[in-house]
Amino acid sequence: MNPGAGLPACIEHTLLRPDATQAEVERALEDATKWKCHAVCVQPFWVPTLADHADSDLPIVTVAGFPFGTIPGPAKAQAAASACDDGAAEIDMVINLGALKSGDWNTIRREIIAVRSCTPGTLKVILETGYLTDAERDRAARLSMDEGVDFLKTCTGYGPRGATVDDVRALARFGPVKASAGIRTREQAEAMVAAGASRLGTSSTAAILGVDA
Repeated sequence: MNPGAGLPACIEHTLLRPDATQAEVERALEDATKWKCHAVCVQPFWVPTLADHADSDLPIVTVAGFPFGTIPGPAKAQAAASACDDGAAEIDMVINLGALKSGDWNTIRREIIAVRSCTPGTLKVILETGYLTDAERDRAARLSMDEGVDFLKTCTGYGPRGATVDDVRALARFGPVKASAGIRTREQAEAMVAAGASRLGTSSTAAILGVDA
């Protein structure tokens, strides 16, 4: 892979800080466009603001149930539907970790089906792999893909750790992977892509691409 040409097209330039200002969010859109990233990822509140930028056709990614996945499935689906109506092209939903760790796979299935039905565009499920055993990770990945999810995403950045090459390699056995959380250098980004990730979520885009922020 030619990192200079290939990496930007994999990156969802991310700004999910709760204290991010409108100026910072708009700058994230401008930077992601300038750097030819795949998309920009922001909190749901900011989706209409970015969607109103008529001079940009960069896809907007946002989150549902972020960062802990604990809101009930119907509320998660409603959040996804509202974000899509506001202009989001892709939804990253956080899986219900409490239900998963309790072995309540029916709840996991129902919430994925509900969010999928409200998301006409790309849907990713954030598994928060740092909390999961290998068996839980694999079962959640398989279930997600069976219910029509487009990508398996590693982490939120609010869990016990960020993405690892082992996470990506394991998830890539089931479907397309978005590696996210803790990816701050070009070396890390290239390692994730080499392991099987076709998307990268990062706020360290400038450092990874070696450009001015």
